[in-house]
Amino acid sequence: MTNEQIKQILLLLRKTAEDFTVIMSGRKSGKVNGLYKPEPREIILHSGNFKSNNEMMYTAIHEYAHHIQFTTSPTPISVRAHTTAFWNLFHTLLFEAEQKGLYTNPFDDIPEFQALTRMIKEKFLSSSGALMKELGKLLVEAHELCQKHGTSYSDYVDRVLAIPRTSAQVIVKAHTLDLDPRVGFENMRTLAAIRDDGARKKAAEALANGYSPDMVKAKFASKRKPKDPREALLEERARIEKSITRLQAQLKEIDKRLSKKDKG
Repeated sequence: MTNEQIKQILLLLRKTAEDFTVIMSGRKSGKVNGLYKPEPREIILHSGNFKSNNEMMYTAIHEYAHHIQFTTSPTPISVRAHTTAFWNLFHTLLFEAEQKGLYTNPFDDIPEFQALTRMIKEKFLSSSGALMKELGKLLVEAHELCQKHGTSYSDYVDRVLAIPRTSAQVIVKAHTLDLDPRVGFENMRTLAAIRDDGARKKAAEALANGYSPDMVKAKFASKRKPKDPREALLEERARIEKSITRLQAQLKEIDKRLSKKDKG
């Protein structure tokens, strides 16, 4: 593929207001497969690292996600930041690329991966989810016993079972909400945080249909509403100013203690 062909494939996934350039370096890198340069809006692909066009497209989509996020974020961001928002965007682009036949998921085509994936999902993810769900039932029984005998349930969880309280709450929800254990406990944790029954059901279906956890979190679990760009910038400015004030106060206190140490 040529640089222009790669660019046109990326544009089939998502149009961008700001133009960009794709450059195949022609060399091999031991550090990264590619990178995004924000100022010149360049996607660099170290083509010597790839054995196939499909491998190169994976990296190209990754760097394209950085370009989209960097040029569309209402507040300044680092192109090296791999946040939940970034992974949601990247995984969404991969998902769309697979649907459009622009990228092939290698884990679906390699038999060894198929067998390994089936074992991990059935033997570990599903089993761990089922165990946590059963534990949730037992914790409900423990809560009832504590009420019966006038003892502290939180003390039982904290000191007897040594389970973090937030984890205990999620485990109980896994039982009371009757979550599907096949998604694994960590995804059950995400589902348990979704209050709306309809949204929770759709989130579970999305996981079953190949959505990544970050895609599900961004689509169903996020409580934040899109903000006006000016409002977002003002809030970010206020946050930074507050951080600077706090750090200056900490520096002042450190200098004060150092002064006492020097005198003593």
